[in-house]
Amino acid sequence: MEIVSYLINDTIELYKWSLTIADKRVQNWPLMGSPLPTLAISSLYLLFLWLGPKYMWNREPFQLRKTLITYNFSMVVLNFFIWKELFLSTRAAGYSYLCQPVNYSDDENEVRVAAALWWYYVSKGVEYLDTVFFILRKKFNQVSFLHVYHHCSMFTLWWIGIKWVAGGQSFFGAHLNAAIHVIMYLYYGLAAFGPKIQKYLWWKKYLTIIQMVQFHVTIGHTAVSLYIDCDFPHWMHWALIGYAITFIILFGNFYYQTYRRQPRRDGPSKAVPSGFVNGVTTATNGVSKMEEKPLVESGKKRKKGRPKRE
Repeated sequence: MEIVSYLINDTIELYKWSLTIADKRVQNWPLMGSPLPTLAISSLYLLFLWLGPKYMWNREPFQLRKTLITYNFSMVVLNFFIWKELFLSTRAAGYSYLCQPVNYSDDENEVRVAAALWWYYVSKGVEYLDTVFFILRKKFNQVSFLHVYHHCSMFTLWWIGIKWVAGGQSFFGAHLNAAIHVIMYLYYGLAAFGPKIQKYLWWKKYLTIIQMVQFHVTIGHTAVSLYIDCDFPHWMHWALIGYAITFIILFGNFYYQTYRRQPRRDGPSKAVPSGFVNGVTTATNGVSKMEEKPLVESGKKRKKGRPKRE
């Protein structure tokens, strides 16, 4: 018990010390005073992952067509706003794409960069709705390990990024990712209109390719920063490289399973009662082409009925 007590006390002291070097500009911004709100939101997200499928198991799926259209196009607007703000503010501040230390001053352009990054962090919390909509629509196969890992880790880790490095090299990954999310949510917004539009959306698989390219570019950019000894926390650079590698592996596996692997023909696949699968799938909200099979309860098929509407 003494060892545990020492570890807890040391962790608390380390956190208190880290606050002395945190970015004072964001101290009073929403959600930034303490990690507890972010951790609470993420915990509620994980709780919904457990309870949501149980609640929906014997219920008809919601359609949410209008909700999905509104949500996806709202995310297009939000991500474009973030991309635009980062582009204009970093240009005005004279940012370098090779090495840009964090400027903690109250310079108008630097504060604008920090604000854009804060909105990027908030967008990662909003993206939890991707999973909520999947579960309410009973698209349980979409809630894969990649999906949950991507959503939960991004929101939590970006709180750390805004708290200590809201500027400098941090802008590069957020800027690139926001641009990709504009394209991604545009695709899913269009797909939500139904089959009449879906038949023109031939470029779905290229979204995964673009995402994997993004991770390779991020690793390359970070490696260059380390090589030239850029004045930015090196431990964050190494952590980012490791984090990007996990996404390359997971997205690569998803791409192989979805677009390269030949489907097996030795019989129907087994049902997964919990609604989750071990494979990985797209890490954002969309319209799956897979149709739900009728559930079997006590040897009887559930009665067919019209799905719930909004």
